[in-house]
Amino acid sequence: MRKFSEQSNNASLAHSERLVLSGAWLVAASLVLLAFYLGWRTRTTLAAASEENEPVSGSGGALVDLNIPSENPEVDLPGFQVDTPVLGISRSTDPQTIIPTRPREDTITYTVDIGDSVFEIALSFNLKPETILWGNYDQLKDSPDMLSPGMVLNIPPVDGVLYEWQEGDTIDGVALKFSADPVEIMNWPGNDLDLTDPKVEPGTTIMVKGGEREFVQWIIPTIPRGRAGVSKSVYGPGACEGGYDGYYGGGFFIWPAPNHKLSGNDYWSGHLGIDIAAGMSDPIYASDAGVIVFSGWAYGGYGNMVMVDHGNGYQTVYAHLSSTAAGCGRSVGQGTVIGYAGSTGNSTGTHLHFEIRYMGGFVNPWWNLP
Repeated sequence: MRKFSEQSNNASLAHSERLVLSGAWLVAASLVLLAFYLGWRTRTTLAAASEENEPVSGSGGALVDLNIPSENPEVDLPGFQVDTPVLGISRSTDPQTIIPTRPREDTITYTVDIGDSVFEIALSFNLKPETILWGNYDQLKDSPDMLSPGMVLNIPPVDGVLYEWQEGDTIDGVALKFSADPVEIMNWPGNDLDLTDPKVEPGTTIMVKGGEREFVQWIIPTIPRGRAGVSKSVYGPGACEGGYDGYYGGGFFIWPAPNHKLSGNDYWSGHLGIDIAAGMSDPIYASDAGVIVFSGWAYGGYGNMVMVDHGNGYQTVYAHLSSTAAGCGRSVGQGTVIGYAGSTGNSTGTHLHFEIRYMGGFVNPWWNLP
């Protein structure tokens, strides 16, 4: 009986151990299935969020940005602990290649067209108008009014003096002549000088960068209303003998043409007046009251010209007229028609060349016009 009882206890113990073992296996299997299920659900959620570009919650509870550039390596997000958002970094591309602009080193040519002016040509090449005159003395003689259509001009690469080397010239001598730096002359690439032995053959044209010189100017002199003894053979048939008396100006000036804007050269050291826009035969008015002391053709590129002496130290000049309307010695009031706009003399198009002079010197008209 005792033996039977021990056998019964052993059997119960064995049965209990089998139950515990079976339960453990069942729990393990359940965990495995749960892990597979959770993995499948997470990947399904990630795929859906990726399609909608929406952030999803990672295993750490933080938001994960799935908008990651395709070139970035894939990350196993389900098992990746994220404390802060992971942001994709991208950059835009520019298909245009920017090539740096290099300065021009050689002298080029430009053919003058109708309506051109030295001032506008210089502006279009980003140069000073003086540079254009200094580079074309043989044709312009330092006068912008000598410009004419069809003329072929030298256009230097930089501001300065375009100079033809003469026998006996030296770098230092040329630099001193044009108030320039000899180092600038030697280092300018367009001059192509050997820095160890900077010799220049006579007849060679070099660029004196930053150089300048005085202008050789030809102008009609200031003619007072008193007897001036002006020679018609020197200044033109329009020169008046003088010895007149008449109106005096008030020192206040009006625009001498219907238009109040430029058409060509402004006032600068090589152009001692302004070019005012005007149509052919537009009336030209006396800018202030005075007496006519020059009326007719003038030499030096002015064409038909009128000069008014205002009797107070001021004189005004009106050039390139198609014709004049007031003769020598006539008194004119401010606003009186004294001529008609044209393009006579050295002119590339219809306009009015207007000068104001005071006590024999030139005044910038912008200082006096309203």
